[in-house]
Amino acid sequence: MASDDAYSAFLNQANEDTGASKSSSSAKTTTTKAVNTEIPVGLQSVEQYYTSEADEPFEPVSLQWDGNNMTSENEFAHLIGHDSEVSTMNTKEFDPRGQYKDVLQAVEQAGDGKSRIFRVAHGKTRVEYYVVSLDKWKGRVVGMKAKAVES
Repeated sequence: MASDDAYSAFLNQANEDTGASKSSSSAKTTTTKAVNTEIPVGLQSVEQYYTSEADEPFEPVSLQWDGNNMTSENEFAHLIGHDSEVSTMNTKEFDPRGQYKDVLQAVEQAGDGKSRIFRVAHGKTRVEYYVVSLDKWKGRVVGMKAKAVES
């Protein structure tokens, strides 16, 4: 019977809160702003994942923008509230195998028919890809974003 009590005590101790979740939740997160205005209907139905070490889903983007042209890299960084590296890439760099055609098509239909791809770095291995287009009529940048882990 003593061995049963010892085993129960062992299990209870193993299941106690170690405080590890508290320390991990205070770690720096990689969040940027993606929505502050109405999301176009065509973007709400896109269900696709970006393939990386994390395989994250694409999420809608809709941000107010009063400019007549698509944002520059610096303007986009400010728009999403990011203070580090933002770069642009072409479609072939972003989608060399043509697996994100549905995302590109939905974004272009939601905007002015053209898309631009921003790569937002969060340290050495975490990035976000924003596929966006300009919706001049409603004064916004619309599109999709996906988080990726690249090591």
